[in-house]
Amino acid sequence: MDVDAFRAVHEQDWARLRELVRSRRLSGREADELVRLYQRTATHLSALRSAQSEPVLLDELSTLLVRARSRLTGARYTTWSRLGRFAGRSLPAALWRVRWWSLAAAAYTVVLATAAGVWVAGDARVQAAVFGSNEDVRRLVEEDFAGYYSEYANASFAGRVWTNNAWVAATCVALGITGVFVLLALTQNALNVGLQGGLLVDNGRGELFFGLIAPHGILELTAVFVAAGAGTKLFWTWVSPGPRTRSQALAVEGRAMVGVALGLAVVLFVSGLIEGFVTPSALPTAARVGIGVLAEAAFLLYVLLLGRPAAAAGETGDVDERDAGDVAPVRG
Repeated sequence: MDVDAFRAVHEQDWARLRELVRSRRLSGREADELVRLYQRTATHLSALRSAQSEPVLLDELSTLLVRARSRLTGARYTTWSRLGRFAGRSLPAALWRVRWWSLAAAAYTVVLATAAGVWVAGDARVQAAVFGSNEDVRRLVEEDFAGYYSEYANASFAGRVWTNNAWVAATCVALGITGVFVLLALTQNALNVGLQGGLLVDNGRGELFFGLIAPHGILELTAVFVAAGAGTKLFWTWVSPGPRTRSQALAVEGRAMVGVALGLAVVLFVSGLIEGFVTPSALPTAARVGIGVLAEAAFLLYVLLLGRPAAAAGETGDVDERDAGDVAPVRG
């Protein structure tokens, strides 16, 4: 194909299309002309691609067609409006929908952690079996537990904590469909907190334990419970998909739960900042715990005030229908 000759023949159409795209208002006749020129230029681009034409001309026409398509269809949602809808409706609705699963995860963790703490407290043989020699126990109680929060620079520690916790939360959601991973993760977390807590309380360091755990741990554990609840809901969707096919049900809930994982990354970022800068700070214990309580209250109010009405209005946390794709109708 002679590209120069092709351009010479059709340049007038392309110039007119550019003019219509830039026009602020179009009459009915001009709108029809825009449609015709858009279709014609799309055909030109297809022919040039088949002939492996010069990349510059291909990019030029591709850009022109994108602008013309946007003018024809309009921008239903801007990036900011999509983000606003996600933060104001989709995410809180999805969080609200997994509340009972999250509460179940919290109850399991509290019961198991308490049992582990009671088991290890007051029994030197159990403490030796779990933590090692008396010297190891002494070092953990008097040095290592508190030293963990000041081992690294504040910003570095906050970043390490955030990335680790966000990964754990995302994994809980992604692998929740197995029905096993969430239980294992909750069990490991509960035993870790319960055993260390029981050891410190038994050695008269209970105030230190709760004073260092509570500021960031309240919000952090809430995020873990929500992630576990989201993963468990995926598993239950696979077990009992309802009137939809199993693949359709998993697609809908999977997209919603991915949104939960993204939202929890923000929640855990806040928790990481608290753990990196507030927990090891010289603030009084009451002030540090108060900051953690305020962060937790803000999250719960966000879910309650935005999530409950959005869910009641039919919001599920899934993406828009045009982004989700078509599905076959089902009965019931």
